[in-house]
This record gives sequence, C-alpha cells and structure tokens, in this order.
Amino acid sequence: MRHQRRIPQLGRPADQRKALLRGLTTQLIREGRITTTKARAKALRDETERMITLAKEGSLSARRQAIGYIYDKQLVHALFEKAQERYGDRKGGYTRIVRTIARKGDNSEMAIIELV
Repeated sequence: MRHQRRIPQLGRPADQRKALLRGLTTQLIREGRITTTKARAKALRDETERMITLAKEGSLSARRQAIGYIYDKQLVHALFEKAQERYGDRKGGYTRIVRTIARKGDNSEMAIIELV
C-alpha cells in the first residue's frame, strides 16, 4: 500500500522519472508553456516552483543547485536575472495548470502547464 506517499511514480523507475522531470522543467522554463499529461503536469509543478524559488533567492548556493538540476546553464543564468522582477511580489503559485481534451490514442487526461 502507498498510504501517505507523496512522490508521484508516473509509471517509471526512479532514474527515468528524475530525468523526465528535469527535461520537462528545463523545457517549461525555456518556453513558458508546454502540453503534457495531467499527472506529469502536477509532478512538474513542484519541481518548477522549487527552481523559481531558488532563482528568487539568488544566492550562489541556490544558483549551483539550479545548475545541477536544469540542463541548460545559460537558461539558469537568464532565470536568475529575471526571476526577482517577474516573481518578486509572489509568495508561490508560479505555474498554472489548465486541463484540455483527452489524448486521442489512449484517452489520458491532458493539460497545459504554463508560467504565470
């Protein structure tokens, strides 16, 4: 039983799940909006908001943690430059999940996740 287990499994082993979330986080920060399944979007929200919180903090330690997680180093530097002016007055809730129509092939729930 998985009572009180908060980590979404996404039907993948741990290493593949971490790589998937790292890739989706990098893509979301780069483009600002992506379409994925609802379960992936909910798991992605936690990781993306953690990276934006690190960028708002702006310390060297936070920058190194973000570089260790996000695949693109220049993207991290751009995020750290713009995060304070874009999200400085927000205390959280940097992403928005909007449900869309079900996927045609397997009828899974799809969603658009975007940066606010």
